[in-house]
Amino acid sequence: MTALLEAPVAADPPTRPEPSRWRSGLWVLPPLLLVIGFAVYPMARVLAESTVTDTGRGWSAWTDMLWSASFRKALWRTIEVALASTLGCLVLGTFLALVLAFVPFPGSKVVGRLIDTILSLPSFLVTLAFTFLYGTAGAVNALISRITGADRVPLNFLNTPLGVIAAEITFFTPFVVRPLLAAFTQMPREQLDVAASLGASPLRVLRTVILPEAWPALMAGSSLVLLLTLNEFGIVLFTGAKDVMTLPVLIYTHGIVTFDLPGAAVIATVQVALSLTLYGGYRFLFTRLMGGSRAALDPTR
Repeated sequence: MTALLEAPVAADPPTRPEPSRWRSGLWVLPPLLLVIGFAVYPMARVLAESTVTDTGRGWSAWTDMLWSASFRKALWRTIEVALASTLGCLVLGTFLALVLAFVPFPGSKVVGRLIDTILSLPSFLVTLAFTFLYGTAGAVNALISRITGADRVPLNFLNTPLGVIAAEITFFTPFVVRPLLAAFTQMPREQLDVAASLGASPLRVLRTVILPEAWPALMAGSSLVLLLTLNEFGIVLFTGAKDVMTLPVLIYTHGIVTFDLPGAAVIATVQVALSLTLYGGYRFLFTRLMGGSRAALDPTR
């Protein structure tokens, strides 16, 4: 008994000292330096260039550019083309994703691989393909002229906003199809079978079961397409559409053609601010919608 009382008490295992805050903060420095070097510094240089005047520094380039008719026309044309292209990509991409996911047919995998291949191609190749197909000397016009015997060119829309929108829809639709296909593959087939067994029509199943589950993927794809079409330059340039003067083309015109670097810097700053505003709005809207849906599904509330 005495031996048991005199036995030494086992000491607690030594605890590892917690790393100091300054050591953990060192891990933030590499990505922070990369962001500063590749994003913040170039934007600061562009903003500084926009204040250069003939007499030194000032805001005359901003006032001249923002109040010019060419800038306002290019701004509205950019928004118009981006919204129309995004809407077309949503409609076509949703249809293609539904067909590939829920309507099995021979060659569906090949079609899916072709859609993935478009993602790896540069955008101007789509414009060249449109020129060979729908141009004034393209295959479609040659076929229509041979059938109808018409002397005039039946199709001549590549040099119009419609041609730019059609080319952008063709190129950017896979950015909507791929997230939707990923969302559809994760959807349990039991939900669709139960809805169909209860007598729901295909349209009702689509509206009440499929689309609510794919809503986050649809938002992600649409926001990505909107940002890409807002900053698209190659398709607009290669179509040669003179009436489609977007902000990226206006930056090219002022910076390369007329060598107006302050004016180009002003337009570039507005373009970046517009893109960041759209991205911030998407993140805010996505957080609110997803937070509301999670709260509605939370049984503790």
